[in-house]
Amino acid sequence: MEADWTTEAPAKDRRVRRSRAALLRAAVELVAVRESAAVPVSDIAEAADVSRQVLYQQFGDRDTLVLEAALDLVRRELLDGLPDPATPGGERASMLALAGHFAAHRRFYRALLTSSSAFALNKALTGLFLPLNRQLVGRLHGDRLGPRGVDDLARFLTGGAAAVVNTWVVEGPDPLDPEEFADRHMAIRAVVTATITKEPRP
Repeated sequence: MEADWTTEAPAKDRRVRRSRAALLRAAVELVAVRESAAVPVSDIAEAADVSRQVLYQQFGDRDTLVLEAALDLVRRELLDGLPDPATPGGERASMLALAGHFAAHRRFYRALLTSSSAFALNKALTGLFLPLNRQLVGRLHGDRLGPRGVDDLARFLTGGAAAVVNTWVVEGPDPLDPEEFADRHMAIRAVVTATITKEPRP
């Protein structure tokens, strides 16, 4: 008689999702508490109440898990509810949300940004934020720049913003002040926007 997998497969999928979520949470918590990305795999697995084998099966290694934990955190707590920068007051609101997120999870992000995972984290976060900046630049300057110019400017703005955020998270005063950072960013943004939109001299 052929086995019926209709109930077992969904149950297995739920177990996989639960163990994955538990590992992501455990990675964020332990890295933040210890302020180090070099948390032993066994400690993360124990905190998530799964075996090390499950961790390796789902993520391959600790560094991949920690990076995935950072991206999951950004998607769940920041991007899913990020205000539209194109709406009135939306640009400052979105920057304030971003600053508040990184301030709330400062110990976790600082640990990653001062570890060998820094390059991979910045590259992955650029991949998340670049489409948002590309869309904004396209709306504001697409008629002047064309597709390639829009992409170049979006990458320039994303990389510059990342450098400023990274320095703030790693070296800023404790506690971080999201309001003050958002004001600083808006001042910089105003100068950049004015420069970009300035009519060229004849």
